[in-house]
Amino acid sequence: MKLRRKILLAIILLVFIPVIALGGVSYYSFSEAMEKKSNDFYWISLLETDRKLKFALNEITTISNSAITQQSVQQMLKQPDYAVTYDRRQEINNLINHPMIASFAFYSNDQLIYHTDGGMELAELKRQDWYEAVVKAEGRPVWVGPGENGSASSGAPVLIQSRVIKDYYSLEDIGTAVIYVKPDLLDQVFWEAATLKQGDILLVNKQGHIVFTKSGEHIGERTEFPFLSDSYTNGKGYYVDPYLDEKSLITYSPSHNKEWFLVAITPSKLISAESVSIRNLALILGLISLVSAFLFDRFFVRRMVRSIISAVNGMKRVKQGIFVPIPSHHAAEDETDLLIDGFNRMSSQIHELIGQVEMEQARKKEAELQALVAQINPHFIYNSLESINSMAVLQGNKDISKMVVSLGKLLRISISEHHELIPLHMELEHVQHYMRIQKFRFEEKFEYGIELPDSLKHYVTQKLIVQPIVENALYHGIEPMEDSGYISIKVSEDHEDIVIDVEDNGPGFDPETLIKLWNTDQGQLKKYRENGVGLKNVHERLRIRFGSRYGLMICSSPGHGSLIRIRIPKILT
Repeated sequence: MKLRRKILLAIILLVFIPVIALGGVSYYSFSEAMEKKSNDFYWISLLETDRKLKFALNEITTISNSAITQQSVQQMLKQPDYAVTYDRRQEINNLINHPMIASFAFYSNDQLIYHTDGGMELAELKRQDWYEAVVKAEGRPVWVGPGENGSASSGAPVLIQSRVIKDYYSLEDIGTAVIYVKPDLLDQVFWEAATLKQGDILLVNKQGHIVFTKSGEHIGERTEFPFLSDSYTNGKGYYVDPYLDEKSLITYSPSHNKEWFLVAITPSKLISAESVSIRNLALILGLISLVSAFLFDRFFVRRMVRSIISAVNGMKRVKQGIFVPIPSHHAAEDETDLLIDGFNRMSSQIHELIGQVEMEQARKKEAELQALVAQINPHFIYNSLESINSMAVLQGNKDISKMVVSLGKLLRISISEHHELIPLHMELEHVQHYMRIQKFRFEEKFEYGIELPDSLKHYVTQKLIVQPIVENALYHGIEPMEDSGYISIKVSEDHEDIVIDVEDNGPGFDPETLIKLWNTDQGQLKKYRENGVGLKNVHERLRIRFGSRYGLMICSSPGHGSLIRIRIPKILT
């Protein structure tokens, strides 16, 4: 992808998308908050509506409680031949007297006994869907709304309260009372209920029938609300779901009447209308940020990228050995112009330096040719040592012969430059030749032992890592001792690694001496050698070659000798 497109994409990702995301999150959060606040508002409204409904229905219940216990009503139901005179009719009418009561009727166990403004026969009463609930209530009042008793569909809606009348003394069923209440009672209760614009409050029974609504619409129709099912345990709550083919916020709460629920319906578009301004603002800001990104690309990024491309093309020419300055059309005003100017100066300097290097290289080659004439070939050293060895053998000096042979093999491994990794047996063979030479010097001052299992002989290691450790043990551990010392070299395996332990029985050293020895370049210890490899050098070589988990581990304490462990990976030749 081109640099200019990358910068434009970065601007869009860092500006445009965050603005849109912020607007979306704000819109969603505000919508959620509005939805919750609307639910809280309706829940309080439903509680207040149910309180008023309970108060209004209790007024009718109080009247019916008083009427069914009166002697005139009790006698009328218990005595089939009881004569209802004008005075008794007036007395009964006065018992059930309320502005909202349209009519009422009393039934004995056999027939209709008394009614006002027309009453259905007993047989017809028993065929009503709600009559069974009245019988099961055993004297408690049962309310049947306009949407339940079928009166809403007939055009003359009424609210019915019906209850079984029991004998005042024996509590036996002696009849049934049916009171027809004007729908104005429900109108007054629901009219005062607070709702949002285009919202509605429903009174629904457990069967899903709409008992009554504030708007007066859809009474008697059947609906499917999930909270009406027996498996739904939440008493109150809200959710968003389609109602009458329109997405709406539905808030519900159980009524004091166990058979009824109060439900508030609010179209979702009314709630979301409050957050439309936030959505529109987010879209406008997103559009502005997108236009700004393209303007930024047009007037700034294009010029900057053009300068960078010019510099890249100039670098390609420099790579080919062509040092041509990049033309600059403007004076140095910003970093892009400074980049071109700096590149031109750098290109000029590189051109001059190349000329100087070429001249110096020519002089260096001439000096190297002269040095090669005087250089001694390593083979000349090996041949010379072979001649010394032959003379020592002819004269019968076996010690000199052994020492010369060991020195020759020691040099052959040390100055070989083409093999960084050598087998373990060759590394330890190098150590063994070194120890033999040192034995001639120190004589009986020390003994040594080397243990290398046959299974590990052919694993390779970096060369010259054991000999510096042995040399350190010899000069710092064995030489200061008055008694004879011992150096042990043991090779073992540890899972996927190889461990080489170099141990001596010398005087050991404290942490301060270890730090001094670690930080001191052994190449400066001219007492023993001019050019050496220190412990730290060996450790760093192993870490560079094999990784940070490999290297040296040093264990020592005064009077208890020293142990240096070398850890390398298992690598076969």
